[in-house]
Amino acid sequence: MRRQQNSGAADTSATATPMYRALASELRMAIVAGQFVNGGRLPTEAELATSRRVSRQTVRHAFAQLVAEGLVYRVRGRGTFVSGPGTSGESYVRSFGSVAALLGLSRDTEMEVVRPFVRRSNLNAASHLDLHNSEVMEMTFTRLYHGEVFCVTEVAVPVEVWQVVDRAGGWPQTVAGPAQRGALSRHTVIGLLERSGVHIAGAEQSIIAVSASAETAISIDCAAGDPVLRIARLYFDREGRRVEFAVTHANPVRYTYRLELRRAVT
Repeated sequence: MRRQQNSGAADTSATATPMYRALASELRMAIVAGQFVNGGRLPTEAELATSRRVSRQTVRHAFAQLVAEGLVYRVRGRGTFVSGPGTSGESYVRSFGSVAALLGLSRDTEMEVVRPFVRRSNLNAASHLDLHNSEVMEMTFTRLYHGEVFCVTEVAVPVEVWQVVDRAGGWPQTVAGPAQRGALSRHTVIGLLERSGVHIAGAEQSIIAVSASAETAISIDCAAGDPVLRIARLYFDREGRRVEFAVTHANPVRYTYRLELRRAVT
């Protein structure tokens, strides 16, 4: 692989994270944090190249990655802008290569509560969370993009974690309220964990194709028996504790999962 020529030394390091990916990650986190409003213009290629001491080609590659993720769109002669409602296609596309990208779900999608958090026995979830008993706090929600449901998710967290977040006031009434079925929220559960001091360090994930059950089909607007994506994620914090187990069923007609893989340069 040919190394990129650049006046900035960091741009030519073959062993470090490629500069365009580092820049894309920085911009992604800024967008997720709300530093740019929907429709807001990002700095130009020239401005970023100067301020970050990288080549314009590096900036261009970073922008291209964010465009592919649906976070931004480009207008020739005008610049690069944060995507808002109506600027993307009908299918929800997101590249999940980082926790920041998962947190970004709260920026351009909505969560609709199907079943608010309730304490119950769930041996499967408790096993994944490495608990000593079967008691977990569970909730179910769908996620919408431009008003259309593209997935349904069942979340389980340890009771102790739920209590920590609850004491911190982390569960908004749109999530934890006893009569809040059907309530809409811009939150993600991992975002609420983060806000309450339970810091997500990473996640393990598996994806398989399954046939939609009758209940799932109703939730994500497909026919029973249709092939759907089953995405299971196990989140852990900085101490390695398992803090959330989530199983999502996504309608592939309305949802595209994108993952970028690269071979290490030796």
